[in-house]
Amino acid sequence: MLGAGTRILVGITGGIAAYKSVILIRELQKRGVEVRAIATPSTSHFIGLETLRAITRHEVPSEVFQGSEAGSSSWTRHIHWAEWADMFVIAPCTANTLAKLANGFSDNMLTSTALASRCPLLVCPTMDGDMLDNPSTQRNLTKLRESGVSILPPDSGYLASGLVGPGRLPETAVIIQKIEEILSEVPSGASRSHSGASPSTPSTSHRTGYLAGKHVLVTAGPTREPIDAVRFISNPSTGKMGIAMARAAQLAGAEVTLLLGPVDSQEPVGFNVIRFTTAADLFNKAKSLYKQADIIIKTAAVADFRPANPSLHKTPKTEASLTIQLEPTQDVLAWLSQHRLESQVLIGFAMQTSDDLEPARKKLTQKNLDAILVNQLLEGKSGFATDTNVLTLLTRTGKERQFNGYKEEIAQQILSEIFQPL
Repeated sequence: MLGAGTRILVGITGGIAAYKSVILIRELQKRGVEVRAIATPSTSHFIGLETLRAITRHEVPSEVFQGSEAGSSSWTRHIHWAEWADMFVIAPCTANTLAKLANGFSDNMLTSTALASRCPLLVCPTMDGDMLDNPSTQRNLTKLRESGVSILPPDSGYLASGLVGPGRLPETAVIIQKIEEILSEVPSGASRSHSGASPSTPSTSHRTGYLAGKHVLVTAGPTREPIDAVRFISNPSTGKMGIAMARAAQLAGAEVTLLLGPVDSQEPVGFNVIRFTTAADLFNKAKSLYKQADIIIKTAAVADFRPANPSLHKTPKTEASLTIQLEPTQDVLAWLSQHRLESQVLIGFAMQTSDDLEPARKKLTQKNLDAILVNQLLEGKSGFATDTNVLTLLTRTGKERQFNGYKEEIAQQILSEIFQPL
């Protein structure tokens, strides 16, 4: 059955029914499913990709090489996303994409990801006129069925051309019912393969990758330091970069524990998530967990100060003082650096409003870090609450490299740069 922990990739092709994919994604999300979308280049003629980005909270790639788009250097995304998914659903699927799938084409992000995918694949062919009955289309459908692909036949009815006949995308409830039926028949942890075998997916304990066998501890999100029972000091962090780092470590084969602060986004699935609220809360949880970790990635935006005497009750406006006495919070990263195990790798983050890297270099040395990532605060492009980031990696060995793109993409690049040096 569908629910939290299920990860579905929705492929969308350039047909009039593309707008219905938004409804499908929303209904899957209502059931707790984590959804990402991939579109063919022609999809944007029928539906805005910004709409899909907004509802999935992820980029919506269409080309393997994204040109000038953010994250363009991560051309292996089709591999990572194929490994990520528990199921791949292409709805609607045009006759053109159907032909490419049947014959092993990989000329865009959707077809490349389908070719790399090992999970169950459901195709919903949707086309107008006599295209469905054409012998070429029928041969392609037969090829896909014989290779283990599930096909959901289209409905009949009024078509975009004004004709009446088969070719309509089935109702969302029917598609979801078919998805549930397929997933219920797949053994836990198993996925589709061309050989008929059932190799493990990345969500199982048998994952492989350059971090396989490692335990990664990631901290993410803001802290909230109470002034009274209803007011607090905090910052705009949404935890997106930390969650992206956790996901990248998982894709690289690691077992991941994510310490996540008070953020409003849907709780990520696929790894152990432990919540914290204050800096003291994070400090205590990090102390109790750090010995289990081979790698610690500290992205959390921890408040440096907290009110010294917070009230347990709401302070009436008439009684409130305009002066709040502050005191330092625990320095979580400093404590971790002082108590790190000999074999541990410790990575920190530093938010800056200037391009001066000297403060970060000092922090790298003073806190005995293996690497630090300097996060540039650029309104709308990098920093808090953005989908993209501009980061500079500094390492203990003197390496310096800048990353610019979608947070999920550059998280993968960063870990690869640190742990897979050429």
